[in-house]
Amino acid sequence: MITRNYTKAQLSMLVLVRIAIGWHFLYEGIVKLFIAEWTSASYLENSRWIFSGIFQGIASSPGLLNLADFLMIWGLILIGLGLMLGAMTRIATWAGIFIITLFYVAYPPFVGLDYGVPAEGMYLIVNKNLIELLALLLLARFSTGHIFGLDSYYIRLKKERATMHDVNATVPVQEEEHSGDPAMRRRDMIKGMAGIPFLGFFAFTVLRKKSFEERHLIDATSGATNQPLNFKGLDELTAPVSTGIIKDKRFSRIILGGNLLNGNAHSRDLIYVHNLVKAYHTKDKIFSTLLMAEKAGVNTLLINHKQVEMINEYWDRGIGKMQFIADCSGLNYTKGGPVPMPFQEFRDRTKRSIDHGAIACYIQGETADYFMKNGKGDDIAKLLDLIRDNGVMTGVGAHRIETIKACVEEGFNPDFWMKTIHHHNYWSAEHPKLHDNIYCFDPTGTIEYMEQLKQPWIAFKVMAAGAIHPKDAFRYAFESGADFICAGMYDFQIVEDINITNEILNGKLKRKRDWIT
Repeated sequence: MITRNYTKAQLSMLVLVRIAIGWHFLYEGIVKLFIAEWTSASYLENSRWIFSGIFQGIASSPGLLNLADFLMIWGLILIGLGLMLGAMTRIATWAGIFIITLFYVAYPPFVGLDYGVPAEGMYLIVNKNLIELLALLLLARFSTGHIFGLDSYYIRLKKERATMHDVNATVPVQEEEHSGDPAMRRRDMIKGMAGIPFLGFFAFTVLRKKSFEERHLIDATSGATNQPLNFKGLDELTAPVSTGIIKDKRFSRIILGGNLLNGNAHSRDLIYVHNLVKAYHTKDKIFSTLLMAEKAGVNTLLINHKQVEMINEYWDRGIGKMQFIADCSGLNYTKGGPVPMPFQEFRDRTKRSIDHGAIACYIQGETADYFMKNGKGDDIAKLLDLIRDNGVMTGVGAHRIETIKACVEEGFNPDFWMKTIHHHNYWSAEHPKLHDNIYCFDPTGTIEYMEQLKQPWIAFKVMAAGAIHPKDAFRYAFESGADFICAGMYDFQIVEDINITNEILNGKLKRKRDWIT
């Protein structure tokens, strides 16, 4: 270690650099410890360079991932404490070098590497990890812990004990003169405790920040932690959501809607919402949302043919086993309104969903509404036959109860119905002009007619696209006779929505229709 021929001012600056890096390590570890749902899975999965196979292998193994998360959190905390306090500084420094090297190797800022996750900036070879790595390598060449840190106090005590027990020890005169001097001991103790005020200030600022976040409903973030707000985690889940059976398959009572994941959000007059939803739902965010939903008991997702490859990747990477119902649309949307696509295209889209593993396919609500209103019921019949012939469950959706009535009159016998249901007790339902704000046009008629049908009913648009609170919307749907609910949920809504569902299903329901499951 190099400690001589340098001024106290120079060495003091190195100590400040050591404490600053220690602060960063400690904060990164504390943040991850505080966030119950934090995991390094997505970070490891998105690695793209030479050791990506190793990192992704760790992410795919629950046991290794748990170990990696534990070592990461406590490694950062212990390294941070060591550097701030100057305790076991050499070990802490080299451990920090090792971790930062892993960070850099996992995500090197090289041209052509696309990690699919948000970065803190646009870098070219040099980023904050490399800079911090070089700073730690510099600190490894200097005994700063021996000058200002607990290491200095420990070394003095060690020398004193060695002198007392070894009568033949050769101690320099200057060292002997001061080894038992109380003033020198106090001076060494002060130098040894140099990092403690910084640690105290760190604790004060962390507590103050946490208090501020709680008051203002925001959550702490760090470089490797992108939690946008403070929401209920799985530790607050009352119980996984219950399930029911359609035909011979088990489905969660809450089915995760796909609109929020693909950006098709009903935004009324807010023209920016589609892009906002797409920006939020990166592939990494979608996968973490699906996994969180699965851990809450949700086992089914509703998606269209454009998203089937995404769910296949979710399966292939071993992240989860979420099954999906395919939303089969036979309409193309033009400025003049919806027009039916050629039947072959309608058929091919449906077959694509089947080939990619759909557990069920249903005729999308607007499609069924249009086809039945315009005398194209034969196309629906042919598509239901195609789905059934491929061994997949069939369903028919509708926004209007007249569509369901027409399908029954045509003799259609799907395995389930998808029908909108919500009340009209929200302000935008009274808008003088229909503008993407009502999805169940006759709730009373829907409740009365669906009561007599013997197939399971999956209710959708129960919150009128975000206009009705889940506490009100879910109860209304289940009491109206729905056997399942399809609800679009962001990750920060999942646990709360499942808890609401559990409370409703476990309580008293004013329900006339028998459960068809």
